[in-house]
Amino acid sequence: MNYSLAMKINHWPQPLKQALPVLQQIEAAGFEAYFVGGCVRDTLLEQPIHDVDLATSAYPEEIKQIFQHTIDTGIEHGTVTVVWQQQNYEITTFRTESGYQDFRRPDQVTFVRSLQDDLKRRDFTINALAVRSTGEIIDLFSGIQDLQHHEIQAVGQANERFHEDALRMMRAVRFQSQLDFTIAPATLAGIQTNAALLKKIAVERIHTEFIKLMQGRARRRALQSMWQSQLYRFCPQLQLYDFRKLIEQTTDQPLVQEASIWSLLGYLWQLDHLAMKQLLKAWKTSNEVLKVAQTATQLLLHDPLNDWNLYQARASAVAVATEVLQVVGQNKVATALQQRWTHLPLHQPADLQINGQIIMQACQQPAGPQIGSLLTLVQQKIIQRQLANDQQAIVHFLKIYLSRN
Repeated sequence: MNYSLAMKINHWPQPLKQALPVLQQIEAAGFEAYFVGGCVRDTLLEQPIHDVDLATSAYPEEIKQIFQHTIDTGIEHGTVTVVWQQQNYEITTFRTESGYQDFRRPDQVTFVRSLQDDLKRRDFTINALAVRSTGEIIDLFSGIQDLQHHEIQAVGQANERFHEDALRMMRAVRFQSQLDFTIAPATLAGIQTNAALLKKIAVERIHTEFIKLMQGRARRRALQSMWQSQLYRFCPQLQLYDFRKLIEQTTDQPLVQEASIWSLLGYLWQLDHLAMKQLLKAWKTSNEVLKVAQTATQLLLHDPLNDWNLYQARASAVAVATEVLQVVGQNKVATALQQRWTHLPLHQPADLQINGQIIMQACQQPAGPQIGSLLTLVQQKIIQRQLANDQQAIVHFLKIYLSRN
């Protein structure tokens, strides 16, 4: 990775190029304006840019006078959204913060005109970079050096940064996973000292960071930092199980789906249906994710696994189970499971060549719960390869079955 001595961006990535006129219009009005934070970091790392953040010396009311179309997104915290060429850009006034009684949000926000005062309240040096519309990079805390050394380091004193916002500890390990960086020793020590503060943070916010961590390319490295700092002990229920298994019995094979993350935990920790529900409810996962993760975990723990279990799991849970097997290094088992699923004679009830209406008419059966039971029986017989998925064959089978019962 090479950074010019002049510390200048000469080739703008498209998202920043599109936003440049916004910066230039603020500057033309006599104020300072910069791209800041993650978009600068990701530009230097030549990674995709997800959010374009802008910071300015202009106060919210001044921004609203400069642009025709604005939205008061978080005006009390200095953020105004500018609508420019059908794009929304969040523009935040330079600010200082004080009094973090809930270890997450400042009790007081003060607007300032100084970029330095604004940058020094940010979490990590690699996120405390700013860029002018000319491409000149402002690096007040050796963020470029830390990017070159692949290191995550708190701005100033780690203890102060984590007391301001305890979620930053989870952000540190998340960035480690996503970027495959090292956490600086002083910053990791700060996490260990303040780990218990994570209990003050809303589960939903921890959940977001943990999922991103688990989907990162250096997942085990980040999990090792969570173990070393004991941060995992203050995440919902993780202290109840053998956390080391997540590091020792997995590979860095990517995890794509959220349900795969929870199913991986369930598989490694041999969690039954109820334990999975308790874990996922503690993490406030969606009901949809919970259902798929539960099903995939039970699919993985079935021994022996029969075709009916596999059919009942459905495609979504089979895909999750396959992903989990790949992460634990069981690629041959994953391939065999996928092939077995592919060769099932039926994959979902909609594939049946018959329905309840046809059964009622052809077999002279009244509407009622027995129709559902007959449809289940038909599916079982087809999955067991004792009956063809053919309407005539199914009707014939049902007539014989009903005459005997």
